[in-house]
Amino acid sequence: MIVNEERKTTGKQRLIILAIAAFMLFSTFALYVSIVLNYQNAETQSQIDQEKQTELSNLYSQYQLKLNEQANELSKQYFDTFKPYLSNVKAFNAANVGTLETKDLVVGTGREIKNTYGEDGSVTSADVNYAAYYIGFLSDEQIFDSSFSDPKNPTTLKSPLDGSDRMIEGWIEGLDGMKIGGIREITIPAVLGYGDQEQSGGAVTIPANSPLKFIVMLIEKPTKPEVPDDLENLYKELYGQSLREQMNS
Repeated sequence: MIVNEERKTTGKQRLIILAIAAFMLFSTFALYVSIVLNYQNAETQSQIDQEKQTELSNLYSQYQLKLNEQANELSKQYFDTFKPYLSNVKAFNAANVGTLETKDLVVGTGREIKNTYGEDGSVTSADVNYAAYYIGFLSDEQIFDSSFSDPKNPTTLKSPLDGSDRMIEGWIEGLDGMKIGGIREITIPAVLGYGDQEQSGGAVTIPANSPLKFIVMLIEKPTKPEVPDDLENLYKELYGQSLREQMNS
């Protein structure tokens, strides 16, 4: 006959059990504290980041005011000269635009824009040392972009466009040989414009395979107001990039 005997824990076993229970309790408490602290740290960091973003926004707004002041001064200088060329925005026969064409409306007296070309005739280095006021329009006379704050009721010019090697090919080639101070009409076939890609998002959609026309006035590239140190440092801290380099690129 088998008899079940009641098993009793020894003192040593009870100590081990108590130790395990204490360890589990401590681990649970430590995990809870860790979660709470991490949450509080994340919340604190989020608040700090938000405060820095607000500070950055305020500093950039102050800097933008300086840019606007410069734009207004330049507008006063060039608006009356460029406004009459809105009358040059006229319909044209898109089917007749097969090659790049340029027509100097005013020959400038400043330095000449000179691109560098490779043996195959492609631009290997674009001359971007200029700023430009411009009017861009389609064959049906629609203005898809311009330097005027309101082409239909022009009163001011926006900031001039800085020269860039990221412009469409027809723009880059169309400015070659033009002098600062000049005004030129550039007719660009679709293949040197946006090709078969529709351009939407602006006031006017540019349909695929559209030839373009630009009226461009070149001016000396103005020196932008210096980005303040506190704005530059905070921008670098938040985004890891230099705002000064971006503004001057």
